Amino acid sequence: MSAPLLKLGAVLSTMAMISNWMSQTLPSLVGLNTTRLSAPDTLVILIMQSPKEGWQVYSSAQDPDGRCICTVVAPEQNLCSRDAKSRQLRQLLEKVQNMSQSIEVLNLRTQRDFQYVLKMETQMKGLKAKFRQIEDDRKTLMTKHFQELKEKMDELLPLIPVLEQYKTDAKLITQFKEEIRNLSSVLTGIQEEIGAYDYEELHQRVLSLETRLRDCMKKLTCGKLMKITGPITVKTSGTRFGAWMTDPLASEKHNRVWYMDSYTNNKIVREYKSIADFVSGAESRTYNLPFKWAGTNHVVYNGSLYFNKYQSNIIIKYSFDLGRVLAQRSLEYAGFHNVYPYTWGGFSDIDLMADEIGLWAVYATNQNAGNIVISQLNQDTLEVMKSWSTGYPKRSAGESFMICGTLYVTNSHLTGAKVYYSYSTKTSTYEYTDIPFHNQYFHISMLDYNARDRALYAWNNGHQVLFNVTLFHIIKTEDDT
Repeated sequence: MSAPLLKLGAVLSTMAMISNWMSQTLPSLVGLNTTRLSAPDTLVILIMQSPKEGWQVYSSAQDPDGRCICTVVAPEQNLCSRDAKSRQLRQLLEKVQNMSQSIEVLNLRTQRDFQYVLKMETQMKGLKAKFRQIEDDRKTLMTKHFQELKEKMDELLPLIPVLEQYKTDAKLITQFKEEIRNLSSVLTGIQEEIGAYDYEELHQRVLSLETRLRDCMKKLTCGKLMKITGPITVKTSGTRFGAWMTDPLASEKHNRVWYMDSYTNNKIVREYKSIADFVSGAESRTYNLPFKWAGTNHVVYNGSLYFNKYQSNIIIKYSFDLGRVLAQRSLEYAGFHNVYPYTWGGFSDIDLMADEIGLWAVYATNQNAGNIVISQLNQDTLEVMKSWSTGYPKRSAGESFMICGTLYVTNSHLTGAKVYYSYSTKTSTYEYTDIPFHNQYFHISMLDYNARDRALYAWNNGHQVLFNVTLFHIIKTEDDT
């Protein structure tokens, strides 16, 4: 049912109720006989008195605004206006007014309900449209999801041959396992029958294997520094500054240790036959050098001590076996006596070191603006064979060491130090690195690499310690150029 029909039905129902009440109530109030007249659009209630006093009450069903109107026509006034009928008439008028007010309230409620019905009708229409939209969207979403599933299936299709290959590989692995079991049985049998082979033949095989292993080890001698672990504290002795070392070219049976305390005003070198003797303090021999040394960056290489002569840029080669100086040479333009030291000072201007390639000197010059210079030295004559100029300031370096022709530089000698810079003499290129190490005793005044031990020897604030190094090796084959 539409909204206008709802409105008309509510009004007509209300009017019928009013008409019924008036037809039954008004006569009883005035005590008169009643006659009802009807018309298509108007309800008329006629109340008759005696002909002499005749008066009428008319009730209109509805005005243009939809409200009910009642009209009363009274007789002329006379001296008897205050009789009982007059009072009944006044009561009737009051009841009609009350009724009109009630009808007005009812009309307002009807209007409000009508507006609510209109609003609900709009909402129902909107809801119906939404249901239609949802139905359409559901079809669209189903199509979209179906397409996505189809695309995923298309992506999975190429995996089918891969899975088939996995099955094939699994079969191969099973075959390999079986072959390994058979081979193990064969080897076990060979081991049982090994006594039947000729001893000379077996000996030649062992020598051949040993040669091949040595060739392989030669290919593994050099690598790139990847990691530093430790330290291992070997001993606690001496002052805050000093140096200790072994000869990287010495055999394991003659692994002597040399000990040089302090960085200046000293000429005494203490020798120990082994690490065990060094730890126990069993000194085997002392050497009184002809010159005081400067700094702590000395090195023992092939039986000789190389050190920087105090207050000079002269390098000294001293033979332990002969007990005398074999060579000395000035390192041209090299700064000395705390002109270009490491960050900790201590006359560490010139650093002598050795690696898998040979003997090196690391220093700085005015010509290179105080930046590090690397020079490869002839171990016999101390002549500079070749030099490389870097861009790293010597005074900003904590320590440095050579591994396989590459110089590695730390950024500090204190806690938090790390290998920060490296320079390759093979490619004449540098790179910044980030290789931390544990500075356990807070102050490092010596850090040198030993190629035989694959370790870093350090003097860590009166403690002699060792760091292990991890190198990245590239194995060269005969086909490599």
